Amino acid sequence: MSIKDQYKILEFGDLGDERGKLVVVEGAMDIPFEIKRVFYIYGSDSSIIRGQHANRNSEFVLINVSGSSKVRVDNGFEEEIIELNRPRMGLYIPTMVWKDMYDFSADSVLLVLTNTHYDGGEYIRDYDEYLKEVGGSRRR
Repeated sequence: MSIKDQYKILEFGDLGDERGKLVVVEGAMDIPFEIKRVFYIYGSDSSIIRGQHANRNSEFVLINVSGSSKVRVDNGFEEEIIELNRPRMGLYIPTMVWKDMYDFSADSVLLVLTNTHYDGGEYIRDYDEYLKEVGGSRRR
């Protein structure tokens, strides 16, 4: 399966008015799962790489609610780089896709929504192990 068929760019509605912007994201409506965990990354500079893992059970939606960052998604055969730079834009990442978040702007706040509670055992943090599990052939 092509990497482009695995991830999805989401566009959330702008419900704002003359008082300001308002973006609503509802689990199982605006994103393809019920939200079980929310966390955010901030204070990372452009030289930091976050993520560097795949998940066996967790799906993710990433939203840069402030600033910008880049996300490299990799399925073991090919990769894509997506720039998150609008608070109405989300990136859906399914299970078993390797992800790296990097090139954070100084004002970046990267909001992450997941369908699972944290379980360190479902993380694959070694890229070679990941390649074995997905039967991939790509080398970094």
